[in-house]
Amino acid sequence: MHGGHIIAQVLAEHGVREIYALCGGHISPILVGAKERGIRVIDTRSEASAVFGADSSARLNGRVGVAAVTAGPGVTNAITAIQNARLAESPVLLLGGATATLLRGRGALQDIEQLPLLRPITKWAVRVEGLSALRPTLERAIAIATSGLPGPVFVEVPIDLLYPESVVRAWTLSEIKLKGALGAFLRFYANAHLAKQFHSPHFPIEWPELPHPSDLLGALSIERKIERVAKCLGCSKRPLFIVGGQALALETMPERTAKALEQIGAPTYLAGMARGLLGKNSRIQFRHARGEAIRRADFVLICGLPLDFRLKYGQGIPRSATLVLVNLNGQVLYRNRIPDIAIRMHPGHFLQKLAQALPHPRPDWSEWLKELEVREKAREQQIEAMAAEPTQNRVNPLRFLIELEKRIDDDSIVIADGGDFVATASYILRPRRPLSWLDPGVFGTLGVGGGFALGAALSRPGAEIWILWGDGSSAYSLSEYDTFVRHNLAPIGVVGTDAAWSQIAREQKEILSDPVGTILRDTDYERVAQGYGALGLRIEKESEIGAVLEEAKRLSKQGKPVCINVLLAPSDFRKGSISV
Repeated sequence: MHGGHIIAQVLAEHGVREIYALCGGHISPILVGAKERGIRVIDTRSEASAVFGADSSARLNGRVGVAAVTAGPGVTNAITAIQNARLAESPVLLLGGATATLLRGRGALQDIEQLPLLRPITKWAVRVEGLSALRPTLERAIAIATSGLPGPVFVEVPIDLLYPESVVRAWTLSEIKLKGALGAFLRFYANAHLAKQFHSPHFPIEWPELPHPSDLLGALSIERKIERVAKCLGCSKRPLFIVGGQALALETMPERTAKALEQIGAPTYLAGMARGLLGKNSRIQFRHARGEAIRRADFVLICGLPLDFRLKYGQGIPRSATLVLVNLNGQVLYRNRIPDIAIRMHPGHFLQKLAQALPHPRPDWSEWLKELEVREKAREQQIEAMAAEPTQNRVNPLRFLIELEKRIDDDSIVIADGGDFVATASYILRPRRPLSWLDPGVFGTLGVGGGFALGAALSRPGAEIWILWGDGSSAYSLSEYDTFVRHNLAPIGVVGTDAAWSQIAREQKEILSDPVGTILRDTDYERVAQGYGALGLRIEKESEIGAVLEEAKRLSKQGKPVCINVLLAPSDFRKGSISV
C-alpha cells in the first residue's frame, strides 16, 4: 500500500465522493488511489478550477471539499482560490505535491518553500514528514477545516511518501553515482533515511488543538444573550434581518433555518450564498432598497456576515437602532462598529434558537412589512420600465435576465461569475431553494464559474446548472467546457458580451476620461465552447431570447453542455456601483 492509498482511505471514511485535481507526477498516486477507492477524480484544466470545484462541493454538501495539485506552480496557481475559500469560510482540503525530502532545497524540479505561502491564508498548513504521520495529519486537517469557523487547510505531501517504497528506494539509490567509500556512505545514509521515513513513527511539528466546545458558563451566557435579543426584537416596531452565507455553513438541513426565519416573521434580506434560503416568494424576504430599509429600522440583526463594505462598514445603521451581530468569527464581531449585542455562534443555529425564544403572541409588524413592500414593488416596476427601453441591434441585459428568470427550473443552481452583468442578475433572478446560488463571496474573485459548476453538477445530479459569466470573467474558466464534456456534465453557461469590463469601464471613463485597459472584443464565445466539444448558441436580438433559452434547456436535459453568447447593449443600470 502506498501513500495514495492511505489518502484515499481517509477521504472515503470522511464521505468524500470526488477529488478535483490537475495531474502532475508529484501527486499521481493520490489520483490512482482515489479511483481505486471509488472516489471520482475530476481532472480540471486549471488548478484554480480544481480548488473552486472543491469549494463548491463543500458548500453544497456540508463536508470538506478536496483538491490535489502538483508541486511548485501547481500550488501557487491554487493560491487565489484558496484565499477565496478562506474569506468565503469554506472547508477545503488542498493536497499539494512536493519534491522528495532528500532533494528539498537542492534545486529539484518545482521545489519551492510552499508552507510560508499557504500559512497566512489557511487555518493550518503542514508538511507530512513520514508515512506513519499521513493518516493522523489528514484526519486532523479535515477536523480543523470543518470545526469552528470553517476554512481551508493545506497538507504538503512529498513525492517520496506517495509512491511505493520499492519505487522510491530504486529512484533514490539510482541518483547516487559516486563509487568508493563516499558512494557507499551516501547509499547507507539514503537507506537509513528511507527506513525511517517509511517505518518509524512521525508526528507533525505543529499540532494545533481543535476548538473546544463552550463550557457551561459560556453556554449559559449565550442563552441569556438569545433571551435578550428575543426581548429587544419583541419590543421593536421596525426590525430588519440581514442573513449571510455563514448561516448555511456546514448545514445539511438548511430548511430548519428557513423555517425559523418564517416563524419569526421579521423582514429579511439575504446576502451571498444565503440567497434562496427562503425560496422564491417568501412574504418576509426583500431584495431591493436595503439601504433605505436599514435607515428606517429600529432593530437590525446582522447574522452571518461582517460589517464590511457590503454594509458600508455599519455606518448606515441608525445609532438609535438596536444592533445585534451573530457570527462564528469572533474577530469581526467588534470590527468597524460596536454592536449592542454580539454573539459568537453558528448563525443558522442562532436563528433556530431565537425562533423558540421569541414570546407569544408574535409581534405585529404588518405595517412595517407593507412599507417595505411598497418600496419593493416600486423598484421592480422601475426595473421593468428600464428593461422595456429599446436598444439598437443588441439585447437589453435587464430584458434578458427577466426572461431567464421566467424559465429557470425550480431545482436550478445559479453560479455568479462576473461584474456588471452578473451583479445586475442578482437584482432580478430569484433562487428557488436553499443552497441554489453560488458566488465567490467577499473576495470578489473572478474565475469561479467553471469550477463551481463542476462541484454543483456533481453534488446535485439532475439539477439545472446555470453559469452567469461576464465576457471578461468567462475567459478564466471557459476551458472547463472540456471538463464538462469529458465527465458527461451538462451545465448551461451564459456569457453576457458587451465587449468591455463594464463595471470598471463605466466609472473609469467618466472619472478619468479614458477607458484604457477596459475594452474587449465581441468574441464568439459560443464557438470557443464548441471547440471544446460543447454546444454553442447565440442571441443577437431580444426576439430570440425565449427560443434560445428553451433550446439550451432541452439540450442540457439531454446531457449536453451548452454555452449561450448574448450580445448585450450598454447599460447604466448599475452606474456608480463600483467597489474599491
